[in-house]
Amino acid sequence: MADFRKKREWELPASTATRESAYWGRRDFIKVAGLATIGVAGLAYSQLGATSTPMMEEIARLPKLDAPGNEKYRVHGDMTKESVAARYNNFYEFSRYKDDVWEHARDFQPYPWQLEVGGLVNRPRTYDVDELVRRMPLEERIYRFRCVEAWSMVVPWIGFPLSALLKEVEPTSQAKYVKFTTFFDPEVAPRQQEGNWYSSEPWPYTEGLTIAEAANELTMLSVGIYGHVLPKQHGAPIRLVVPWKYGFKNIKSIVKIELAAKRPETFWNTLAPNEYGFVSNVNPKVPHPRWSQANERVICTVQRQPTLLYNGYAAQVAHLYAKT
Repeated sequence: MADFRKKREWELPASTATRESAYWGRRDFIKVAGLATIGVAGLAYSQLGATSTPMMEEIARLPKLDAPGNEKYRVHGDMTKESVAARYNNFYEFSRYKDDVWEHARDFQPYPWQLEVGGLVNRPRTYDVDELVRRMPLEERIYRFRCVEAWSMVVPWIGFPLSALLKEVEPTSQAKYVKFTTFFDPEVAPRQQEGNWYSSEPWPYTEGLTIAEAANELTMLSVGIYGHVLPKQHGAPIRLVVPWKYGFKNIKSIVKIELAAKRPETFWNTLAPNEYGFVSNVNPKVPHPRWSQANERVICTVQRQPTLLYNGYAAQVAHLYAKT
């Protein structure tokens, strides 16, 4: 039977994203070769999409993570190949480049992991992430991902709504913001190591949302991707996913969540406030000081497409900014 429902603006046609071919079954990966150059950080497509690599062998050994797909949050089109998404990512603690993060993160140990939730809450608590995975309502959501550097992906995250965690700790009426903090471990994170130029940066990495943004239906804490637990380069074991904001807002490897009355200082907003605002919603009409945000590069293709307001999620989040 044909599906005559009206598609939401973020449900893209098949031509707008990189084909995943049903997540590219791990035992029958298709070799990628002869693709064009990306033009970002000098990385060739043939390198980026390679599937017979030690990186993909490591990913194949990760524990599976079964979760029902939530049809409400699904991009109707093709997903980015896992081999591409795993190879091309930002994790500033490990590298300023994207194609070698997985190599620099190999000594990082994300298990066991504790997540502290406190601040202006009635029931502060420290969680074991394995416990959260066992008892939170895990589901798969396929979201568009948009980087501030004007490239995009389509990714199947596994996780649970941040609102479910906030409900457990009971924010007080004074809580207006949510601050997120990632790990600090110079022994395994090269850019945090004392003595190099980057050690003067405001480590650990922090990010923040308003409490209304944190409670929004789209906001999730992810513990998995492509049917398995998060690889290290994706922010294992738990990360934030806010699909209507630029990627740097999606903080990785979270160790602390704090509810606060005042807007928290955040990593990139502290370093370069004229380039990386606290809000940083995807908006084609607001250019970055050094490039336009009007369109985006679909990762691992030569295709460009128009950038959608709030990354296509205006129906879910526009009301949050009606007075701004």
